[in-house]
Amino acid sequence: MDLQTLITLTTGVALLTCVLAVAGLHTYARGRAQRAALVDRLSHTGRPALTGRRRRFRTLDRRLRRTNLGRTLELKLTATGLDVTPGEFFAYMLATVAALWLIGQATLAPFFGPLAGLLGVWAAVQFLNWQRQKRIERFINQLPELARILANATHAGLALRTAIGMAAEELEAPAGEELAKVANQLAIGHSLDDALQELAERLPSRELVVLVTTLVLSNRAGGQVVGALRNLTETLEERKETRREIRTQLSQVSMTSYAVPALGVGSLFLMNGVKDGALDRMTGSPLGQGAVIIAFGLYAVGFVLIRRMSRIDV
Repeated sequence: MDLQTLITLTTGVALLTCVLAVAGLHTYARGRAQRAALVDRLSHTGRPALTGRRRRFRTLDRRLRRTNLGRTLELKLTATGLDVTPGEFFAYMLATVAALWLIGQATLAPFFGPLAGLLGVWAAVQFLNWQRQKRIERFINQLPELARILANATHAGLALRTAIGMAAEELEAPAGEELAKVANQLAIGHSLDDALQELAERLPSRELVVLVTTLVLSNRAGGQVVGALRNLTETLEERKETRREIRTQLSQVSMTSYAVPALGVGSLFLMNGVKDGALDRMTGSPLGQGAVIIAFGLYAVGFVLIRRMSRIDV
C-alpha cells in the first residue's frame, strides 16, 4: 500500500468518524430533549396540559424556577390546578402589592403603604391556599364515584392499573386530571405505590389517604380489592354528607372570621373620613405607629383563633 492510498484511506476514515460523531451527538441531543419533554409533561408538574395561549414574563419565569422560591411556588400552583406559570403569578403579585401600597398611602397615610403591601402578599398566599383547598374539596366529593368505578372495573377482571386509566377517562376534573397523571407515571415505569403516594401528597386529605392505603395494601397482599372498595364507597358517601352538614353549620362562623378584620380596616377609613388628616397625625409619632401595628396584630390573632375554633376535622 503506497503512501497516497494510506493518506486517502486515513482521511476517509477520519471524515466518516466525524460524520458518525455528529450524527450520534444529534441523536443523543434529540433523545434527551424528547425525554425531558415527556417527563415534564407526564410527571413533573402534575397539572393538566397548559393551554395554547401565549405565556408572559418568560424570562422572569425561567429565572424564578431556578430558585427555591420558584420551585415552592410551582408546587403550590400545581396543587391548585391553575393555568398560570410561577413567573406570571409572581409578576401579578408584585403588581397587586404595588397597587395596594399606592392606594393605602394615598387614601390613608404614608405609613399604611407598606402595611397594605404586606396585605397584598398575604392575600396572594391565601388565594393559593384557597384554590388548593377548593380543588381538594372537589376531589374528595368525587372519591365515592372513583371508588365505585375502581370496584366495578376490578370486579370485571381488569387490573388495577387498567382500572385507574379507565377512571381517569370517565371522571371530570380534578379527579380525572390527577388519575391521568397517575396513569402516565405508571406508563413511564413508576411503581403503583409511588404514584399513589405522590397523589396523596399533592392533595392531602384523610379520605384520599384511606383510599390510597386500601389500594396499596390490596396490591401488595393480593387481597380482595372489590370488597374493600365497595365498603369504602359507602364510608366515603357517609363522610361526604357529614362534611357538607358541618360546612353548613359553620358557615356563619367563617364569615365572622373575615368580618372582624374588615371592620378594623373600615374603622380606619371612617376615622380618616370624619376628620381629614387624623391618620397622618396619629402615625406621625412612634407611639401611634406602634399602636397601629399592635392593633393589626390583634386583628390577625383574632382571625386565626376564630378559624381554628371553627375547624372540625371529620
